[in-house]
Amino acid sequence: MKKSLNLRSLAAQTIEQVVEKGQSLSNVLPPMQQKVADKDKALLQELCFGVLRTLPQLEWLVGKLMSRPMTGKQRTIHYLIMVGFYQLLYTRIPAHAALAETVEGAVAIKRQNLKGLINGVLRQFQRQQEELMAEAAKHESRFLHPSWLIQRIKKAWPDRWQSILEANNQRPPMWLRVNRQHHSRDEWLKLLKEAGLEGHSHLQYRDAVRLDTPAPVHALPGFDQGWVTVQDASAQGCVDLLDPKDGESILDLCAAPGGKTTHILEAAPAAKVMAVDVDPQRLKRVHENLQRLGMSAEVKQGDGRFPSQWCGKQQFDRILLDAPCSATGVIRRHPDIKWLRRDRDIAELAELQKEILDAVWPHLKMGGTLLYATCSILPEENSLQVAGFLSRHPEAKLVETGTPEQPGIQNLPAEQEGDGFFYAKLIKI
Repeated sequence: MKKSLNLRSLAAQTIEQVVEKGQSLSNVLPPMQQKVADKDKALLQELCFGVLRTLPQLEWLVGKLMSRPMTGKQRTIHYLIMVGFYQLLYTRIPAHAALAETVEGAVAIKRQNLKGLINGVLRQFQRQQEELMAEAAKHESRFLHPSWLIQRIKKAWPDRWQSILEANNQRPPMWLRVNRQHHSRDEWLKLLKEAGLEGHSHLQYRDAVRLDTPAPVHALPGFDQGWVTVQDASAQGCVDLLDPKDGESILDLCAAPGGKTTHILEAAPAAKVMAVDVDPQRLKRVHENLQRLGMSAEVKQGDGRFPSQWCGKQQFDRILLDAPCSATGVIRRHPDIKWLRRDRDIAELAELQKEILDAVWPHLKMGGTLLYATCSILPEENSLQVAGFLSRHPEAKLVETGTPEQPGIQNLPAEQEGDGFFYAKLIKI
């Protein structure tokens, strides 16, 4: 039982690592989860994701209820108080239990002397909750995004910015990809129903199924046998547009964690696929995904800006470039993105995308297809990026995805739909 007493302090320390140290939640959370009992892992995740999703509102509340900020070694207490607010506002944990466990969190981080302070702030919030939340509803913090990002989304999507922010603040739907080498989607949906679960086909993407209610993977028919993979619907759109064929040589660039690599091989099992990524740690996931599905591809570590270093003069029939980007289309899955990104990153990412596009284009065969994709909703990384590429490369022709004046297809995040994603399909003429 002692372990579970630390859960709130572990959540506070995790959030501090993300917000103050710029660490990714997917790197920080798993080791923290190892410190708690199995039954508490989901609650730790819920508290971390939840606080990061609602951070501006919780920051505003701390500012209202504390005369001065906690700094230095006391900083973890700042996040512990936020964990307390989040439980009181957004979870079904009884208020007395949320208060007691959060106050006890101060002991775990050796700040026993601040138990009274934490208790006082949380109780004051309970007393004033109604009027505080009414005031918060008029403040910019209600959008739960940093100001710079709100401004960028407003500029890019003047008529839809509020619905985009709202979608980013929701819990994402669970999308699956049915392995067409084992079953048709309709066949697998019948198996799903027999297992007591309900799913719905995507109208556009041929392998995509949305679960009515998220479920653990071991509850999915044939997950261990490779019949189905967890993958967002919009990410699946990449392979539908790429349209790979057996016998072709295909490059999946920026391939980690390997979802699209395996999807290519499900669509064209006799294709020769090279999967390349710059990050050796994330490449381990590519190997794991290939292994689970019983597939093989040539997996290489390499920088997309310097293809000759990892493929010499080789040319490919098709290239899928899922470019490094701001990830502003997948915020609902990764709320830490809001606090890890900076406004200046957008121009730097757009420059990196341009370099990779220009570097890899010579490695596409004449008549070949390059699909440029990002999980961003910002035009600097998407339509403007592709328009710039087309102006530099008269031998590039845009097909099936927009017009040269307004290139690409942009999916925006929506409650029952896929994530925010952009695609532009180019052929070399």
